[in-house]
Amino acid sequence: MQPYELFIGLRYTRARQRSRFISFISLVSVIGIALGITVLITVLSVMNGFQREVRTRILSVASHIQISGADNTLADWRSVAATAAKHEQVIAAAPYVSAQGLLSSGSTVRGAYVRGVIPEDEEKVADFADHMKAGSLTALKPGEFGIVLGIELARALVVAVGDKVVLIAPQGQVTPAGILPRLRQFTVVGIFSVDHYEYDSGLALVDLDDAQKLYRMGAQVSGVRLKLKDLFQSGAVSRDLSRSLGPDIYITDWTRLNANFFRAVDIEKRMMFFIVFLIIAVAAFNIVASLFMAVKDKQSDIAILRTLGASPGSVMKIFLIQGTLIGLMGTLAGVIGGVALAANVDVVVPFIENVFSFKFLAKDVYQISELPSELRAADILVTAFFSFVVSILATIYPSYRAAKINPAEALRYE
Repeated sequence: MQPYELFIGLRYTRARQRSRFISFISLVSVIGIALGITVLITVLSVMNGFQREVRTRILSVASHIQISGADNTLADWRSVAATAAKHEQVIAAAPYVSAQGLLSSGSTVRGAYVRGVIPEDEEKVADFADHMKAGSLTALKPGEFGIVLGIELARALVVAVGDKVVLIAPQGQVTPAGILPRLRQFTVVGIFSVDHYEYDSGLALVDLDDAQKLYRMGAQVSGVRLKLKDLFQSGAVSRDLSRSLGPDIYITDWTRLNANFFRAVDIEKRMMFFIVFLIIAVAAFNIVASLFMAVKDKQSDIAILRTLGASPGSVMKIFLIQGTLIGLMGTLAGVIGGVALAANVDVVVPFIENVFSFKFLAKDVYQISELPSELRAADILVTAFFSFVVSILATIYPSYRAAKINPAEALRYE
């Protein structure tokens, strides 16, 4: 047999002719909480997806750990790579030459980040093979001066596989006519696309030997790139390698190379959680208002219950049940709506973009053009828990005021 407090509390949530407005306010509270939770779960999922997608695309061309010398050169890179490979987390190592350059094709000139690589080793630490749109990375051969371009860079230069581009090195060479820039003609042997604008528009790959010749590095390289079994262990591995390689070696992991970006995403995620959570707080204030009106409307009922022997605590339970039910319905509806929307962002967003003819994410600003989503159980549980707690807290004071009603005062004018 259910307690009478539960029976009355559930009965009060159903509208009667004289309390339709109170029920309407309760419905608004449920809808407000549901919308707030739906938006919050969706926003957190999109932020998670955005962070995951950018991280994945960055690490498809960048390295988990980067080792270099004091002046951005590394003479004995083979011993450094061998020492690093002994660590249990390291699964591959590849040397690289890093430099800036200008690429010219016809009258078009573009700046580029030039990376000299050994194709076979580079494939072990990066995923260029999965992102090639034309040609291949293995087409880079020593002495043949081939070059692989990002797809946006190739479009800007208006070149395709087989076309020629001129690479101009910023370091000049002294001649009787003065200091002239060093330049070399390269043949485009591949075009890649990782769907990350920074790399697609600014990265060019050449053979390691060709880069060493053009930039006059001899047998030296800029450093060694490492791939780990667990990319989230990069900080610990960096510290271990620092102790084994000595103080003259600089070690940087992917979290520090992209620290500003990931820090900005984390800050934005926290702020969005706080801002959107205010929507739920506003809906909770609606619960307070609806319960106060319900208490005012039910004063005579409360007085009769008290005269029949109901304790102040029982009266308080009645309205706590009513407010809790509003919060519970809003929370459940919000979780269902949030999960459904977050799981179908890839369908909803293109539909809205087609209807209103605009893009949510400009590729050259946000690095990626699609709005990704990643649902996490922790985000759903935390959002639902805090929303439900706020809803319960909102019911306490109105319920307390109901318990304090004096039966004689309430029935004086009845």
